[in-house]
Amino acid sequence: MMKVVDTHAHLQMKHFENDREEIIERFEKDGILYVINVGINIEDSQLSVEFSNKYSKIFASVGVHPHESKDTPKGYLEVLEKLSKNQKVVAIGEIGLDYFRNFSPKEIQQKVFTEQLLLAKELELPVIIHIRDAYEDAFNILESFGPFEKGGVIHSFSADSDWALKFVKLGFFLGIGGPVTYKKNEVLREVVRMVGENNIITETDCPYLPPQIFRGKRNEPAYVKYVVEKINDIIGYDVSEILVKNASELFGVNV
Repeated sequence: MMKVVDTHAHLQMKHFENDREEIIERFEKDGILYVINVGINIEDSQLSVEFSNKYSKIFASVGVHPHESKDTPKGYLEVLEKLSKNQKVVAIGEIGLDYFRNFSPKEIQQKVFTEQLLLAKELELPVIIHIRDAYEDAFNILESFGPFEKGGVIHSFSADSDWALKFVKLGFFLGIGGPVTYKKNEVLREVVRMVGENNIITETDCPYLPPQIFRGKRNEPAYVKYVVEKINDIIGYDVSEILVKNASELFGVNV
């Protein structure tokens, strides 16, 4: 059986409240080595850490999503730092910029993004970065920080090959999920061809962005195998072991 890793899941969300245990119990049967469960605000990050402590194959990332940045409580960085001390926390995220919906003002998004990047550098943790309709600003901020020694991933990468190469040159992986399977998404498939398997990690972003075969339904970690199969098709041979190796090296997880 092909072994896979889902580096971006939100199993704490209400979409899984009726069958969460069953999904997690199937990890081994589904070939899932581990899942990184990602927080989007303080409460959510705390839940993510709790899940990671409860389940051996779940690790956690803690952070404040750009949508949530306007509601960050005073002292939120101290809370994130405390959560990060848990041995199952492997990254700061998801953090970043989202100008598509602008649920938070751009200036606040940029401030909170920058603060969390500084925290990640201080804690020597990789970052999980969300970017939507904000690639130029996000790139400029990341570039201004200089090298990220622990690296990171541009989650759910959705720009073109030019942007892909720019972020890879900064030392970031590209997170590839269900959209790579969408019939009309030749741009993302070209990104995969261009950067190659050594610069990619796999994810689902469940419950969102399911592969083509499950469009309109809830996504879940087991569906990451369809992402890997599509990447194999694009590259031309089985790169599943390389994709697992990439994720394990970035997040320091060996299972």
